[in-house]
Amino acid sequence: MRRTQEERSTATRTALLDATLQCLEEDGYAHTTTTRIARQAGVSRGAQLHHFPTKIELVTEAVAHLFARRHAEFLDAFSRLPAEAVRVEAAIDLLWQMFRGPTFVVWLELAVAARTDAELAEPVRRLTGEFTDLVERTFYELFERPSESNPYFDIAPRFAFALLEGLALSRLHGPEDANTEAVVDAAKSIARLVMPPQPAVKRGGTP
Repeated sequence: MRRTQEERSTATRTALLDATLQCLEEDGYAHTTTTRIARQAGVSRGAQLHHFPTKIELVTEAVAHLFARRHAEFLDAFSRLPAEAVRVEAAIDLLWQMFRGPTFVVWLELAVAARTDAELAEPVRRLTGEFTDLVERTFYELFERPSESNPYFDIAPRFAFALLEGLALSRLHGPEDANTEAVVDAAKSIARLVMPPQPAVKRGGTP
């Protein structure tokens, strides 16, 4: 069946976003060009300019697209956990799997470039804020607030991300060693101490 114009447009946008992510991972931000992206996506320069007139718009939209995809994957994987799983430990394991993949590399390229690029800085700052808000909302949806006062509960997601970001950064400069997994295990031990027991997970990712 012939695709509708909307379907063709969506397919073109998706191809451009996926190609952008691949270029950022393989070539870095500085060497990623819209011409290279269009060629990688298999679309014309005119089509690329129609959907994303500038490189900054294209790369930030691509990373937002990547974050949305990873968020959906995380929720799906979390919803499939067995009832006996220690949910906070499983959450850290799922996040670490994502940090070990290309997602972190792509985000790092954008974050470093934005430090000295005034035009890129604002959209990256906005994207960071939106993603941080999404992470925190997801955390509160998946984990019940403890009945007793717990000063560590509200900072738990930021603590976990800061730790995993540091580990992921260290992996860029050398092979992963046994100490890396030991740090992840330590993070899970700390999480068990500060997080209250959680009910069994149900389909859909919410208690």
